[in-house]
Amino acid sequence: MFRKILIANRGEIACRVIETCRRLGVATVAVHSDIDRAARHVAMADEAVSLGGASPAESYLRGDAIIEAAIKTGAQAIHPGYGFLSENPDFVDAVEAAGLVFIGPSADAIRAMGLKDAAKSLMEKAGVPVVPGYHGAAQDNLAAEADKIGYPVLIKAVAGGGGKGMRRVERAQDFAQELEAAQTEAQKAFGNADVLVEKYVSTPRHIEVQVFGDGNDAVHLFERDCSLQRRHQKVIEEAPAPGMTDEMRAAMGEAAVRAAKAVGYAGAGTVEFIVDASDGLRADRFYFMEMNTRLQVEHPVTEEITGVDLVEWQLRVASGEALPLLQDQLSITGHAFEARIYAEDVAAGFLPAIGTLGHLRFADGARIDTGVRPGDEISPHYDPMIAKLTVHGPDRAAALAQLTRALQATEIGGTVTNIGFLAALSQHEGFSVGEVDTGLIARDLDTLVETPAPCTRTQALAGIAALGLDGDAPEFAGFSLWGAEGQSVDLQFGEAEVTASITTLGPGQFRVEVGGETHQITRTQNAWTIGDDTIAARVWCDGRQGAVFWGNTYAFTVPDPLDRHSDAASDGLTRAPMPGLVRVVDVTAGQQVAKGDRLLVLEAMKMEHALRADADGIVADVMVEGGAQVVAGAPLVRIEAKDG
Repeated sequence: MFRKILIANRGEIACRVIETCRRLGVATVAVHSDIDRAARHVAMADEAVSLGGASPAESYLRGDAIIEAAIKTGAQAIHPGYGFLSENPDFVDAVEAAGLVFIGPSADAIRAMGLKDAAKSLMEKAGVPVVPGYHGAAQDNLAAEADKIGYPVLIKAVAGGGGKGMRRVERAQDFAQELEAAQTEAQKAFGNADVLVEKYVSTPRHIEVQVFGDGNDAVHLFERDCSLQRRHQKVIEEAPAPGMTDEMRAAMGEAAVRAAKAVGYAGAGTVEFIVDASDGLRADRFYFMEMNTRLQVEHPVTEEITGVDLVEWQLRVASGEALPLLQDQLSITGHAFEARIYAEDVAAGFLPAIGTLGHLRFADGARIDTGVRPGDEISPHYDPMIAKLTVHGPDRAAALAQLTRALQATEIGGTVTNIGFLAALSQHEGFSVGEVDTGLIARDLDTLVETPAPCTRTQALAGIAALGLDGDAPEFAGFSLWGAEGQSVDLQFGEAEVTASITTLGPGQFRVEVGGETHQITRTQNAWTIGDDTIAARVWCDGRQGAVFWGNTYAFTVPDPLDRHSDAASDGLTRAPMPGLVRVVDVTAGQQVAKGDRLLVLEAMKMEHALRADADGIVADVMVEGGAQVVAGAPLVRIEAKDG
C-alpha cells in the first residue's frame, strides 16, 4: 500500500478519496486553486499545495504543476478522481514518466476507449453488442449514412461526454443543421469536431455495469440504472436496475468484463449500455455506448449494495495487489439510490446558480458525499454540485421511501437548489413502480418543476424568522413586559409578495396575521405549534434571504424598499442570469426577433446557456460583444415591442 498519495481533484470526490485514505493510514496531499484555498478537501488533507488561478485551466488542469506538487511532497501516486485530468492519457504518460503511479487505467486503455467510434469497433471485435450506426472516420457523407440507418438518429461527438456534441434528429431535412450544431459544440468542448451517427433507441434505458480489473483479470460489480436523465445528464441513479432478470444481468456483466479484458483494464471503470426497453428487459436488447475509464460520480450506489469500497480497491490494485475479490465472491444486498443535489434554478430552466451556503443541514441516516460546509461559496468556476445523497434499503420500495424522506429533510439556504425537483421525481408514479426510461423527466417536466406555493402558516413562520424572533437569545425578543408588541414585515416568495403582521404575546408566543388568516404560534425548542398542530418545521434567515423547511424548501426574501424600481424601467431587457463568458451574440440592433429566438450564448459553470427573446420585437440595443466576461444581472440585449 502507498504511504502518501496526491489527489488531483477538488470537491466531493477529493473528500471521498481522503476518507478512504484515512481509514487505510495513507497520507494525502490536496491541490487547490486560489479560490479553493479554504475548501473542505484542503482542510481534510494532510498537506495542501496551491496551483494558483481560479478557472480549471489555471489550476486543476495544470498537469505539470500537479506532478511537480506530487514530487515535492513525496507522494508516490496520483489519484485523479473524475473529470479534469482523469481520462487524459497524456497526463497518465507524464505521471509515469516522472516515476509516479497513476491510480487508474493505463494510457493505452484510456486511448482505446476515449473515442467512441474506435471504441465501438473494438467492442464489435470483442463480441460486445453495439448500436447499429456509422462509426467510421470519414465525415463528409454523414447524411447518407443517416439515411441508411433510418430516422430517428443520434449524432454524438466521438470525444464526447456529458451530453455535449449530441443531437437527436427526427427528419432528414433537419440533419444538416443539427450536424453543424453538434460539430461546433464538440469542437468547443473537446477540440475535436468529429461525430458518429447511430440509431436512436425509442424507449431507451441507460444501464451501466461497474467493472474492475487488475490488468490481468476483471470482474463486474453488477449494474446501475441511470435512466433518469435531463439533457443527457444523470439526475438519480439506482442499483440494481429495476426489472433486471438474472439472464440479462449475467449477459450484461459478461459483456462488460469482455470489454475490460479487451484493453487489459486496470482499476475502476464503467461500461455504459443503452437498453431497448420497448419489450421489457431482454438479453438481446442491450448495446454498448461507451466506457468511462475512471470512477463514476454514481459509484456510491454500487458500494452500498456490494459492501465494497471502490476507492480502496483502486489503491490496492494500483499498488500492485491482485483483485481483492473474485466474481463468485461478489453479491447484491438490498437496493440503493443516489440523488445529485445541485445549486441550480429549476424554475429558470435548471440554470446553474451561485451563492453562499448560509444554512446547510443534511438528513440523518443518509450517506452524504460533499465538498462543502456551511458558509462555503458556490463558485461560477466549477460544477455547482452541493452533495450526493445516497440511501440504502432492504428493497427498492424501502430505499425509495428513504430517498424521499432524506430529500425532504435536507435544508439548504443561501442559494436555489434542485431539491424540490428531486423530491418530486422520487415520488413520481411511474418511477415508483420502476417504469423508467431516459425520456421520463422530459415527458413530465412541467409537473416535476412546479414550485409549491407557501400556505399562510408557512408565510407566518417566514415572517417570524425574518424579524429574528425565532431564536432563543434574547429570550424575550420582540416582547415588552408591559404588553404585546406588534411588528410587520414584507416577504417575497418568488413573484408573490405578502405582508406578515406579528404580535409577540410572550416568550416564543406569537399571533401572526398574513394573507387574510390569523395564526396562533408557539415555539418550544425546535418544534412549532400552530393552532392545535405541532409541526416539524425549521426556519432560517440571514439578512434579506431566508427559508422555511417544511417538507419542501420555501425560500423567501425580504425586499429592500430602497432598492425597488419600476418594472417598466427594465421592460424588454435581457440580463445575465449568472456570471459568465459571452460566447456568441446572434443579434444586431434593428433586427426583428420572434419569441424564442436565440439572442446570445452565455458560458458558465462548464455549460453553454442560450438566452432567448421573451417576446416578439425589435432589437433596440446590444450592450455586449462576444468574448466579454459579464457579472450576474448585467444588461445584455434590449428589445422593444413592435408597434401595434
